[in-house]
Amino acid sequence: MYTVSEVLDYVEEEDVKFVRLAFFDLRGVQKNISIMAGQLKNAFENGVSFDASAVFGFETPEKSDLFLHPDPTTVAVLPWRPTTGKVVRMFCTISYPDGTPYKKDCRTILSNAVKKARDEYGVEFSFGTEIEFYLFKLDEKGEPTKIPFDNAGYMDIAPEDKGENIRREICFTLEQMGIQPESSHHEEGPGQNEIDFHYSDALTAADNAATFKWIVRTRAASAGLYADFSPKPLPDSAGTGFHINISCSDPSKKRNVLAGILKHVQEFTYYMNCTKASYDRLGSCKAPRYVAWGHENRSTLIRVPYASNADASRLEIRNPDCECNVYIVFTLLIYAALDGIKNNLEPPEPVTENLFEVDDAKMATLPDTLAAAKKLAEESTFPKEVLGF
Repeated sequence: MYTVSEVLDYVEEEDVKFVRLAFFDLRGVQKNISIMAGQLKNAFENGVSFDASAVFGFETPEKSDLFLHPDPTTVAVLPWRPTTGKVVRMFCTISYPDGTPYKKDCRTILSNAVKKARDEYGVEFSFGTEIEFYLFKLDEKGEPTKIPFDNAGYMDIAPEDKGENIRREICFTLEQMGIQPESSHHEEGPGQNEIDFHYSDALTAADNAATFKWIVRTRAASAGLYADFSPKPLPDSAGTGFHINISCSDPSKKRNVLAGILKHVQEFTYYMNCTKASYDRLGSCKAPRYVAWGHENRSTLIRVPYASNADASRLEIRNPDCECNVYIVFTLLIYAALDGIKNNLEPPEPVTENLFEVDDAKMATLPDTLAAAKKLAEESTFPKEVLGF
């Protein structure tokens, strides 16, 4: 956790030449501007302006100046760049010209949710992510194909698993950037891989997930491959999930947290599954359809994993995919959990059957199209009140 002065000293002493200031649009797509190291002190003091009208979901041209403010605690060297004339990256908060926080800055929105949970409810939430992706070959022109890098299956090993060395490089790069991966393996689909992260606080977990996608794409490209995070890249194979594990610091609130998320999940499915292809994934290959929970049950929306510790509070949310804005999704999950705590909500009975073998379980379902999910979100007050726009 570096301070401004420590970052400035590091930049001067370690031959840093470029500083990438990173932020996110409303879809969760990472953006950045690169400044010379000599401009960093001014960036810390005054921010760096950019055209918000050119960023998806931000502002219109008539009043489009916003400012980036680098967060020194997020500084990381890019290990794939030259060791002489280093490049570092910092995530930024965004402000209006008068210095007030920008209402659509998703990192600030998440930070506010964390603060509310801590200050008003006396709880903190930890997040761990399980992120899947496909590796596809490129054609002779260097364009992505839908030809998988291998035909291995779940947890297969080399030589069938050809992604082994790439996952290894990804994990090494993550460690060099101060991020701790927990495990990695081949997933069910051909060319499909997964890397999981150790739990951390909400903002760190979101930053790490965003960094991870960037590293995967970078390492895949350097190996002559294309990394695909879309929800259903191959129609007859497993979809790509972004499983989110959430834990509450007060285990006695576990059932309230579970109930709050189940209560609101249909209202913000649009933010967790935000493309048309998202709904091709849901309801098949262990991607949930029903709004239900179960102990160790991977056919339900929320799985309560087995734990030897009776006080464990971890819940696994299984419907999100990698196209979501992770900052916004974490925010919505926190506020849904807080509603469950505030109103002492209790969840329904757990489901013990395999819901993928049930045609009509007579229970609530997630919306089945993007249009239906959007309609639910627009008609609900919950996402608007939580996000503020």
